[in-house]
Amino acid sequence: MRRVGIVGVGMSKFGRDTEHQLPELAWIAIKEALDDAGVDKRDIGFVAIGNVGGWSSEFFPAPIICEYAGLTPIGSMRVEAACATGSAALRVASMAVASGMTGLALAVGVERMNELETPQVVELLGRGGSFFWEFEHFGATFPAYYALYATAYMQEYGATEEDLAKIAVKNHYYGSLNPKAQFQKRITVEDVMNSRYIAWPLKLYDCSPITDGAAAAIVASEDLASKLTDTPIWIKAQGVATGTGNMTRRRDFLSLETAVKAADQAYRMAGVDRMNPVKEFDLALVHDCFTIAEIMAYEDLGFVERGRGHLLAREEQTYIGGLIPVNVDGGLKAKGHPIGASGLAMVYEGVRQLRQEVERSRQAPIKNGQVLIHNVGGTGHFTYVTILSLEK
Repeated sequence: MRRVGIVGVGMSKFGRDTEHQLPELAWIAIKEALDDAGVDKRDIGFVAIGNVGGWSSEFFPAPIICEYAGLTPIGSMRVEAACATGSAALRVASMAVASGMTGLALAVGVERMNELETPQVVELLGRGGSFFWEFEHFGATFPAYYALYATAYMQEYGATEEDLAKIAVKNHYYGSLNPKAQFQKRITVEDVMNSRYIAWPLKLYDCSPITDGAAAAIVASEDLASKLTDTPIWIKAQGVATGTGNMTRRRDFLSLETAVKAADQAYRMAGVDRMNPVKEFDLALVHDCFTIAEIMAYEDLGFVERGRGHLLAREEQTYIGGLIPVNVDGGLKAKGHPIGASGLAMVYEGVRQLRQEVERSRQAPIKNGQVLIHNVGGTGHFTYVTILSLEK
């Protein structure tokens, strides 16, 4: 298998987009990635399109997007892995290159979630679990699912609602510094605590928003990547795991088993010390669809031992200058969460951080030359853990 490097990335502004149709939104990210890589669309050998859909008028988006972007008759496929769809698209595109099938491939993730009203979007997301058992019988939606994790964690480890609020405050702070983020207003712990409950103990500001947006990455073989740019960003490792659809089959609600397994795979592939991974990464971009999800990620990824993730939030150790900077782009919480694009938006941020191209106010110090990306689908139905590196 050949080594694969990222040579170009692109991303639209996230938020509520009433101006662009789905293919137009995808093209914004695709064009920026093509320009960034300095390649023509005719150079692309394969396209992986991440899109969950359901809320979109385009039920078969791949040919529509490829037609609009001038990427026909290039081979393509649609990829779906719930909220980890963007990372799955990157995996498919990188495997096309690693296998030798093509020298250059494109991964793009895109959603227009606001085509439907909020209750309809919430219902469709709720179908991401075990539909006939959990959704039809009990009416569970994703705030309720993650509320199970939050209540279990708080009872077991003594975390508080204020600890959860600290995650939202941090991510809105960094979102305020990111011009492509959906929310660019700073908030306080009091703002979070005074917001209405969605599913106790999760309040409005504990939940990521409904978002329209697109992100893209162009991947290249080792020899081609080195010709196209002086700073290719190498996909050093990617771990993947799939969890049960039915929540009653989960071992507990204190951890996502798929995140642990995917991290173990990625660390093993990259030679990262599982006992102390924070020393090997300059920053992490983790899946914070709800504030409790980020706290759990700290522990699943091995940043701290079990039961101490909330203390990282309480002590503000995941700001720049702390133990390890996390979600310095605003995370899903403030940057936005267009389901199929979120994983590739993390890749966009990771690449630009390693190149030291982001706004100075949120640029993490680059010393180790590695970024960790943690992208969860559903409530651990899928998890992808990706390591990006300046070195092969």
